[in-house]
Amino acid sequence: MATVDPAATFRQESQDLLEQLESALLDLEERPGDRELIDTAFRALHTLKGSGAMFGFDALAAFTHHVENAFDLVRKGGLAPTQELIRLALASRDHMRALIEAPETADHAAAAVLLGQLATLVGAKAPATASATAAVMEPDGPTTWRIRFRLPADVMVMGTNPLLLIDELRSLGRCDVVAAMDDVPGIDIIDPNLCHLAWDAMLTTEAPRSAIDEVFMFVLDDMELKVEALEPQSLKLGEILVERGDTHPQAVQDALAERPHLGELLVKNAAVSPDHVASALMEQQHVREAEIARTAAKAADSIRVPAERLDDLMDRVGELVIAQARLRQLVMGGDNAPLKSVAEEIERLVNELRDTTMGIRTVPIGSLFNRYRRLVHDLSRDLGKDIALTTEGEDTELDKTVIERLNDPLVHLIRNCIDHGVEGRAGRVGAGKPEQGRVHLSAVHSGAEVLISIRDDGAGLNKARIRAKAEEQGLIVPDAKLSDSELYQLIFHPGFSTAKEVTSLSGRGVGMDVVKRTIEALRGTVEIDSKPGIGSEVTLRLPLTLAIIDGLLVRVGNGRYVIPLAAVEECVELTAADDRSRGRSFLNIRDDLVPFLRLREMFASQTPADQYQKVVIVSTKEFKVGLVVDQVIGDHQTVIKSLSKLHADVETFSGATILGDGSVALILDVAHLVEFGQAREDRLKAS
Repeated sequence: MATVDPAATFRQESQDLLEQLESALLDLEERPGDRELIDTAFRALHTLKGSGAMFGFDALAAFTHHVENAFDLVRKGGLAPTQELIRLALASRDHMRALIEAPETADHAAAAVLLGQLATLVGAKAPATASATAAVMEPDGPTTWRIRFRLPADVMVMGTNPLLLIDELRSLGRCDVVAAMDDVPGIDIIDPNLCHLAWDAMLTTEAPRSAIDEVFMFVLDDMELKVEALEPQSLKLGEILVERGDTHPQAVQDALAERPHLGELLVKNAAVSPDHVASALMEQQHVREAEIARTAAKAADSIRVPAERLDDLMDRVGELVIAQARLRQLVMGGDNAPLKSVAEEIERLVNELRDTTMGIRTVPIGSLFNRYRRLVHDLSRDLGKDIALTTEGEDTELDKTVIERLNDPLVHLIRNCIDHGVEGRAGRVGAGKPEQGRVHLSAVHSGAEVLISIRDDGAGLNKARIRAKAEEQGLIVPDAKLSDSELYQLIFHPGFSTAKEVTSLSGRGVGMDVVKRTIEALRGTVEIDSKPGIGSEVTLRLPLTLAIIDGLLVRVGNGRYVIPLAAVEECVELTAADDRSRGRSFLNIRDDLVPFLRLREMFASQTPADQYQKVVIVSTKEFKVGLVVDQVIGDHQTVIKSLSKLHADVETFSGATILGDGSVALILDVAHLVEFGQAREDRLKAS
């Protein structure tokens, strides 16, 4: 059985904390008075520090400690969450990430500068140590309590047994107790009827705080009781002793300078009693074990699965879908009713398994959108522009593989919006616009597709400059008649850029080329709309998944093809009159003229056409187009197989699938097929 690497587990969990911290900081910049955001940032820092120390990331714990101190001061009202503090915290977050992912390459000199700037900002207000008290936070799951109590001296005379009280504490959960005997008098003067002990206890329990008070209900008014809630973390012995008030920070520093065991040195220097050291060691061990138990319980609720295993699972489900299709084909021609019943049941189970597996692979696109808040924040500052990022449809789910490959295209599109699209303050004021520009990211489901749009309220695309640059590069001939959509598509050509000079952000003509190639590799399309002075919008049309789709199986000649069902509107019969009208390729569909393409001619089929041909009406962008086929066979669960590199330039097909009889059917790429057919029709008319 493979062992789990604790450091690897911490690295995975720390990514969620870093994203949570970044999101809270960016929101805090807009809402500096939001107490919940301040607490969220502090909790993320506190957990990173404690967990980092526990898993051996000492450099991370030491660095995060200083940032945590600053936000502890913010929580207590001693420091305002200014933009400068947030800037330093964001930069510190980046260094924390480096300390987690690649500590050997972390820039420690830059980190020292950051800490110096943070110290200057905080000044003398920062607390000397990080507080472990979490009284203002809501506990998540079992809570660990530090309990220090001294009973009334006459507690036993009054009939109360301290050992029974301790047993009652232990009944609430896991409890460790150490007795403090500092005030026990010598044997010659001790009064055996009085209680001279005090106790330090660590209790981890699901019970509320009031349950602890109930244990001491009958002696509560006369005893000394201090109860503090602790967040599970790994504090060092010296930090525990100082925080509890058992010794002074300077005594810890003096003892550490001598380098042997800290507890022994503190006792030797008479800085703390042996009982207090034993109590602190007990607390340290208890908190460490409580954190391990909390992590184990959390892991039992949800597990992390490597992406490769999900891919393997999807491959197995795909093979199962193919096998099920073969089984259905084998039983269709027979009259064995029980066998047909079993085949139908297997088909139902396979469909449910497919949907469940695809659901596991899909994740909300909000996890991707959140990454760009920092990008917009930093680029706005670097370019001296005031730009806000707004998002919509963060709950829209998409295949994880698609989301992973979308990051680079969206980065290029957002950078273009900020650099080229949104004007500077002076330009916006001159155009009668608000000083603050906006970039809007949205996602929405549309059938079996997801539409992702990036919209800005800038100056829009300059059609004259695009045309001039295209003519200069020989992409179009002078005076060529192009629609706005066709003209805008030229900006995706490799090396195309209308920037007057090359900057660190743009001007090399590679970004938009990356966008188009990546989106097409995902079987998607890119659409652009722009209005001068109002802004531009780029829409990415992407399939929900790259693995299995519902398709319509058709026959053209002797070949069988799959049309993605998401693109299919309806199927109609090609009448004899329409078939004979070679001069016009239009169908009258409820008084709407729909052009159609004859796939037999496009695929150069040599077999005679069927007597009654069918037309599959598909939608592509805002158009409807008919595809003439010989036969519509029926719906088909399509397991997508990639074409070989030799067929990479065949754009009319997006892949292939294996049918139940073992033969191969090509999957039509509707958008490219329609473009190819229209170009073919134009060539025929021109000739």
